[in-house]
Amino acid sequence: MAGTVEQKLAEKGIVLNEPRTPMANYVGFVRSGNLLFVSGQVCANAEGQLIAKGKLGAGVTIEQGYAAAQGCGVNLLAQVKAALGDLDKVVRVVRLGGFINSAPDFLDGPKVLNGASDLMVTAFGDKGRHARTTVGVASLPADAAVEVDAIFEVA
Repeated sequence: MAGTVEQKLAEKGIVLNEPRTPMANYVGFVRSGNLLFVSGQVCANAEGQLIAKGKLGAGVTIEQGYAAAQGCGVNLLAQVKAALGDLDKVVRVVRLGGFINSAPDFLDGPKVLNGASDLMVTAFGDKGRHARTTVGVASLPADAAVEVDAIFEVA
């Protein structure tokens, strides 16, 4: 098991829990050929509590947002594990889409989304480098500070 993605995460203190049940009429992931599309994951911890709640630039700091984005990344990886049974089946992280609950004048969404991006590179090395979109939005479900979706190429 040495060198596995989950072992790398465990060495950083990151444990994957069972993925959360979708909040509406959708599924957590869809596989089409060698692509795995993972639905947006909010920044909830293992107990279902939000890591950061509210708007970036209006009460939520960049550091709190970064931690929230990292939490979204952990939730994405939990969905991948549920889909594939093994994170080592990820060929590469193709794309992350980040949604930042932002005050109108908040311009540092990319710094926030680095929490999820950095996690992917930690987990997968160069295979974790990806295309990315970061969008500031007026609101997110449950007033979550961050939500991230992803596309993975899988074996």
